[in-house]
Amino acid sequence: MPAPHMTRLRSGIRQLIPPTPLSRRLALQSLLFATGEGTFMTGSAVFFTQVVGLSAAQVGLGLTVAGVVSFLVAYPAGRLVDVLGPKRMWAAGALLGALMFGVWPFMSGFASYLLMVVLFEIVGNAGGAGRGAYILDVMPEAERVGTQAYMYSSLNVGFTLGAIIGGVALAFDNLTVMRWLPLLALAIGLVNAFWIGRLPRASHDLRVAERERGARRENVPGKGPLRNVGWMALSFFSGTLNTNQVLLNVVIPLWLVEETDSPHWLLAWLFGTNTVLCIFLPAYTSRGVRTVDHAIRAVWISSGFFVLSCLITMETHSTTGLLTIFLVWLGHVAVTGAELANSAGNFTFGAMLMDPRRRGEYGGVAEVFGTLGGRWAPAAFTFLALSWSGPGWLVIAAIVVIAALGTGPAAHAAERFIQRELPSGAAGVVTVSDGPHAD
Repeated sequence: MPAPHMTRLRSGIRQLIPPTPLSRRLALQSLLFATGEGTFMTGSAVFFTQVVGLSAAQVGLGLTVAGVVSFLVAYPAGRLVDVLGPKRMWAAGALLGALMFGVWPFMSGFASYLLMVVLFEIVGNAGGAGRGAYILDVMPEAERVGTQAYMYSSLNVGFTLGAIIGGVALAFDNLTVMRWLPLLALAIGLVNAFWIGRLPRASHDLRVAERERGARRENVPGKGPLRNVGWMALSFFSGTLNTNQVLLNVVIPLWLVEETDSPHWLLAWLFGTNTVLCIFLPAYTSRGVRTVDHAIRAVWISSGFFVLSCLITMETHSTTGLLTIFLVWLGHVAVTGAELANSAGNFTFGAMLMDPRRRGEYGGVAEVFGTLGGRWAPAAFTFLALSWSGPGWLVIAAIVVIAALGTGPAAHAAERFIQRELPSGAAGVVTVSDGPHAD
């Protein structure tokens, strides 16, 4: 290969590696977490139905109840992050979640499954709230968006590795192997929790430690996120825009099976393409998205890809053969573009529009209103696409365009609120502990 091409290749590979030691440690943590979760998730359908003995309806009911509980505990979990510190909350959630994998092989019946899946959701929600607050707290302002993009790529790599491990376990076609598969997720989860514990403490963790050593507790001045109408509206619209995942994982696959003559093996290519793009592109698609206006522009790009996907996929109802295969694949690629652009915008909104003194609380409010904005989509989008066909796809596209229209005013309102509430320069003050790694 000519020298200039080799130089460009090396440069491209370097762009896929996080640039700082801390961002690399966070990316590796994402890899560990997703590998453990992906290992269990890949075989979870077989585990719950064949090992635990549940019906598909019982599995779905348990997940629905867990989703409702997750919605109810999101805001309290966010408040708890601000009280205990984000790193401690994250590490505790990771440890408890890992230990719970050790209980899965001993479950039997619906009651124990329901209890476990609800507890698992609560622990995961609490740990996730700590994780989100920690990343924004510990990273310098200029590195927050890029670091989250690298972590997003690492998550996709991890889920891919987990899927491979789970697939190998499934290939044995042995229920004993499947029963004990969660113990592998337990082992990986324990390594992940240890890794989190070795990360440096961020500014909020230090403030909590000072308070616990006897320093006088002071109430955080100013108004919280429940007074920030712009942030609540932005979170709602973001929840709607995040329904690109519903299109990716639910609607287009069902459309392919029910409404086209495409072979079912195409589903593997669709998900494979999405995974590859989400591994290699986030570092590039998030580059240059550093301000609120940049994030709003990314949302518009995302909605454009979303609408394009709807229009392309809609046409496959009346095509046949290779043309259908190509168009379904192209529609899936387009909605992957929506996912990547929207993620870049969300990273920036979180980095720029959260009060750094209340990041846990802001994250909890975002979870609540994001759920309201998008949890209805699987049922609604599936009905619209499969029952209304062409007009249904146009309604789906219109919903996303309306959400994009609302994002700009909501984001600017949230920005004005933060500018009023924060002392000058407070948003950019981030410190990292030079002391012991572990709490």
